[in-house]
Amino acid sequence: MKTDLGKCKKLLDSGFSLVCVGENKVPNFAWKDKQTKPYTKDAFEKHYNYTGGIFKKDGNEIVPTNGIGLITGYDNIEVIDVDLKVFKSLKEQQDFWNEYIGFLKDNIDDFDNKFVIYKTVNNGYHIIYRCNVVGGNEKIAVLKGQKEAVIETRGIGGYVFIYDNQISKKSYYEVQEISVAERACLFDCSKYFNYVEEKDELIPDKIKKESEGVDVHVWDDYNSKTTMLDVVGSDFKVIKRLSNKYVIKREGATSAHSGYIFKDSGCMYLFSTGTIFPHEKLISPFTAYTIKHHGGDFSKAAKDLYQKGFGSRVVKKIEAIELPAPVKKEDLVFPIDIFPLEVQNYMVKCHETLDSSMDYMGCSMLWLISVIVGNSVRVEVKPGWEEPGTAWISVLGKAGIGKTPSIHNIVNPIMRVNNREVKNYIKSREKYDTYMALDKKERNDTEEIKKPVKTQFIAMDITLEALVDLHEENKNAVGVFKDELAGWFKDMNKYRTGSDLEFWLSSWSGKSVFLNRKTAKSSFVESPLIPVLGGIQPRIMDQFYTEENKDNGFIDRMLLCLPDLIVDDYNEESLDYATITWYSDYIVAFYDNIKRHIVNYNIDNEIEPIIAKFSPDAKKEWKRMFNDITAMQNSDMENEYMKSMLPKQKSYIPRFALLINTLQSFNKSGSLSDFNTISYESILGAERLSKYFIAMARKIKINSLEVNLMKKYIKANDAKNNEEKFIEMYKINPNLNKSEAAELLGVSRNMIYKYMKKV
Repeated sequence: MKTDLGKCKKLLDSGFSLVCVGENKVPNFAWKDKQTKPYTKDAFEKHYNYTGGIFKKDGNEIVPTNGIGLITGYDNIEVIDVDLKVFKSLKEQQDFWNEYIGFLKDNIDDFDNKFVIYKTVNNGYHIIYRCNVVGGNEKIAVLKGQKEAVIETRGIGGYVFIYDNQISKKSYYEVQEISVAERACLFDCSKYFNYVEEKDELIPDKIKKESEGVDVHVWDDYNSKTTMLDVVGSDFKVIKRLSNKYVIKREGATSAHSGYIFKDSGCMYLFSTGTIFPHEKLISPFTAYTIKHHGGDFSKAAKDLYQKGFGSRVVKKIEAIELPAPVKKEDLVFPIDIFPLEVQNYMVKCHETLDSSMDYMGCSMLWLISVIVGNSVRVEVKPGWEEPGTAWISVLGKAGIGKTPSIHNIVNPIMRVNNREVKNYIKSREKYDTYMALDKKERNDTEEIKKPVKTQFIAMDITLEALVDLHEENKNAVGVFKDELAGWFKDMNKYRTGSDLEFWLSSWSGKSVFLNRKTAKSSFVESPLIPVLGGIQPRIMDQFYTEENKDNGFIDRMLLCLPDLIVDDYNEESLDYATITWYSDYIVAFYDNIKRHIVNYNIDNEIEPIIAKFSPDAKKEWKRMFNDITAMQNSDMENEYMKSMLPKQKSYIPRFALLINTLQSFNKSGSLSDFNTISYESILGAERLSKYFIAMARKIKINSLEVNLMKKYIKANDAKNNEEKFIEMYKINPNLNKSEAAELLGVSRNMIYKYMKKV
């Protein structure tokens, strides 16, 4: 790749300094002096045309000139070198570059007219500019698990190859000078992509010694109950949300961003030096509080927070607690007969041949209907009160119990429809792009091709911003399906103002959502309908039963499913292909009927939902159900935890009735009929479904209380052996969960039964 000689001479005339490079990408002639004094054109041409065999360097033959480099540092030239070969696929390279260049354009005014960009032979990029301040060669961003930098600079003492693939408005001959502030912004944006390893915070040994014998340390307690923005919210604001961290900016700062707050740990990492907080060091909310309010004195901060109720000094005695009333076994059976008979038969066959859980399949079917119906139909509970068909469902179970296979038996057809929609969009987009690439005359002579709209309606691993963008284009519904919901739950534990939590709470209620972002276009969804389905392990779910999540109603909106399952032996039975094909065709037909015949758009291109109303008999039953739930809310016999979830069932029962009724209406004739009248049978089915989820919530809460109680007892009695620990726990609660006790103690269930014989 040897740049044309004429182009090289033109670059020399334009004030650049060049270097001749051999095949090994190393200058083949001494070039130190060229960093301050360029070649003359004659001298350059001599080295440019050198073919080897005449000059000697350290006794070795000098290799011929194979390429030309542009010397950086000379005449204030500096280059950002984006090296994308660290990515394994072209798509990853393109995604990174698009995000990076978009971030630069969002933060640097008139970016396209200030920077020259060339694409390299390895699909990388050179961003070229002049500035009064030029540094050396440094790594700016290294990705997680990589050693080579994805973004680095070439400045004083460096050079870059010259390429022909110009992708910017301006060429090498038009390199502009940017301000020092713009260069700083460029570097800030680039550092944004640097991976910072999260390490455990180092609490001073002095404080640790003072806290010996503590049950819960002040800093651990404070960090678990306080977010970083609670401490530094007046100093920083969130400007971008990513899957694993928040990008923050200091109030009044001129830089693109100041650092990160990591989602999992809640710790802050700053690049900026203009604050009281240390830069390039990971700090927790406790450390930030210590610096802000106590000048970095950890002892004073710990004493202050202890006085405010954080941490504990005494290991509390574990007392017996009153658990909610036991759950009736009949209420823990998923009522699959709410679905059409043919669907029931399919689920039964999956259970018999594939050992699939009826509960997991029933919950998945409910989510599937919710996604398909979407905004097309709403149920009027009474004038002024309408409910959408949104359902949030968490299926709980330990790893390896078979959550995912059971779910996929139900959702596979709709996943294939979603893939069909994605492929159709890609094809339409390719045709549109080809059409737009034509010049004006060619377009006038060609049939117009309109810009296609994304019709993807299921999202898995997706950012909130991308989800909202997708929902803007697919207004009926976007279903969120995640094999593991833990990450989604964790996001709800974070920041209170302008948070993901506020977005999701609004979307569950069907209230309009507006996402205002600095680094991308703002998005508005008038009628969000985002059903959620995913799996989570019970122990992980326990972490989210916090007072905050109860107060804001997030947990109460989740429909929980935790069936008692065991791992079965190999099953010789097989599911016949005719049954698989029938079910797939049935679901696809249901989806197509809704999309083609029920989804109705108004003049503002918003969906105008059809309003379904209760039949007289259904209305009568609904009033009874509403009053039954109200009585439970007011009962002195009901557990307070359960009381907080009951109001949400007053929303869910009409939603269940809507979903059940719509599917049953389709099943009667193969096309939708009478779907706008909620039948008596549908409202009774909704009641049974509500009782199932109430019973499941009660069961899970009892299990969670038991596990937490046992954990505390085991921790408080660490000196005792396993048998002694169990016997004391058993005396406090003879009905404790033996399997959980065995797992917590690290023994077999058989050993637990041996312990019980000694009581």
